[in-house]
Amino acid sequence: MNRQAQAVVLFLVGGAMTHAGSTDLYLRYVKAGLQPMVVGAGVVLMTAALATAWYEWKHSKSASGKEVHAEGHGTGTGAGHGIGTGTGTDVHDQEVHVHREPRVSWLLVLPLFALILVAPPALGSYSALRTGTALQAPLAYPPLPSGDPVRLSLVDYAGRAAYDHGRSLGGRRIAITGFVALDGKGTPYLVRMALNCCAADAQPVKVGLTGRIPPVLQPDTWLELTGTYTGRRTKDPVNKGIIPFFDITEAKPVPVPRDPYDESWNN
Repeated sequence: MNRQAQAVVLFLVGGAMTHAGSTDLYLRYVKAGLQPMVVGAGVVLMTAALATAWYEWKHSKSASGKEVHAEGHGTGTGAGHGIGTGTGTDVHDQEVHVHREPRVSWLLVLPLFALILVAPPALGSYSALRTGTALQAPLAYPPLPSGDPVRLSLVDYAGRAAYDHGRSLGGRRIAITGFVALDGKGTPYLVRMALNCCAADAQPVKVGLTGRIPPVLQPDTWLELTGTYTGRRTKDPVNKGIIPFFDITEAKPVPVPRDPYDESWNN
C-alpha cells in the first residue's frame, strides 16, 4: 500500500481504539484500569495518520512543482540550443513509473470495521472448562461488608472457602454472581474469568455448586446465587487446583454485567 493508504488504515485503527476506549467495548479486551491508555493510543495513532497524510500531500505538491519547472526548462533549452534537446530527454528518461497497488490490500480494513460494529463476546464456559482454575491464596482476609446476604465477588468467596476453610465467612449468608459451566458429566460450576491485563491472559476461577441447584441450567447463563459456605471441595481435572463448593439456597438469572471479567484476584 502507498503512504496515503497506510495513513487511512492507521487512522481507522486509531479511530477503532478510540471508539472502544470511549465505550464499554474495551472491557472485552483489557481491564478497566487501562482505559486511558487505550484512548491515548488511539489518539496518538490518529495524529500520526494525519501527520503522514499531510507530509505526503506536501511532498507530492513539491514534487509536482519541480517536475513542471524541469519540463519547462527542458523545452526552452531545446528551442534555443542544439544541446537543449538532450536535457529535455534526460528529464523524461528520469520519470518514475508508479505501479498501482493491488486493490485486495484494502481488505485489511475489514477487521477494523468488525471491531467497531461487532462486539466480540467475553470468554465463557467453553474456555473455562478447558483451562485449569486460577484460584490463588489471598494475601489477607479483610472483614466482610455489612448486609444480609453479604455480596462477595466469586473470587473472594472462593479464596476464603479454599484457603481459610470458611472461617472468615463467619457463617454469613452470601451472594455471588457468575456464569454457568457444565462439564462432560453435567457437574455444574459457577465461574468468573479473572485477568491480570487483558482477555488474552484470562483464566477461570470455578466454584462447585450444591444445595438447591436449579433444575435447568444452560451454559453461559449468568446467575446470582445466595447461600452459605460448605466444606466440600474437589480438584480441577485440568490442573488439580482447588475448587471449593457453594451451598445454594436461592438462585436467580441476572443480565451479563458491564464488566464480565473479575479483576479482584490480583488487587
